[in-house]
Amino acid sequence: MDSAISEALTEAPERTPLADAADTGLKIVIVGGFGVGKTTLVRSVSEIRPLNTEEYMTQAGVGVDETTGLANKTTTTVAFDFGRISLSETTVLYLFGAPGQERFWFLWDRLFAGTLGAVVLVDTRRMSDSWYAIDRLEHHRTPFVVAVNRFDDDAAYFSLAEIRQALALPDHIPLLDCDARVRSDGKHVLITLVDHLYKLALAQETTP
Repeated sequence: MDSAISEALTEAPERTPLADAADTGLKIVIVGGFGVGKTTLVRSVSEIRPLNTEEYMTQAGVGVDETTGLANKTTTTVAFDFGRISLSETTVLYLFGAPGQERFWFLWDRLFAGTLGAVVLVDTRRMSDSWYAIDRLEHHRTPFVVAVNRFDDDAAYFSLAEIRQALALPDHIPLLDCDARVRSDGKHVLITLVDHLYKLALAQETTP
């Protein structure tokens, strides 16, 4: 892990082809509840047109998918989203957005395989949806950061300290605000994750 990755993320171009010399791939997974903004985050930061598996929601999902607070949501991810950011000519960051509905959670363990780290995206209107994501990441011992995607129609504004307490999140796990629609916010979330991974790697090296 190299702190130079953070600088590369900051300077990453908006759209670029994959370099012929690219030979190192780093995998990041974005998880969270249904409708939290995972697809939006991947779409906003990816340097390529993201691969997504969104389908229109139908009557078949009524009573199966919990849509409270998501009145305007018409599509849903049924497998995963995929995006990419080139950090250098040889190193590429691959982004995988996991589906949020409970009926697709069985896919998560497969997505976590080979993952360098993860972002847990949180919607404070449905905060309990984040608990399973945190639990699975802890089970797999996958390092992660938590990003709060602030929605315009969220009348109850909870502070980061309140959210940390509600999620029982230890102090050493980074927690930050973001707007998944904004590219610079998404890149800041990824930089925070990379910095967190770098610090963990340094701590392991200095541990007797």
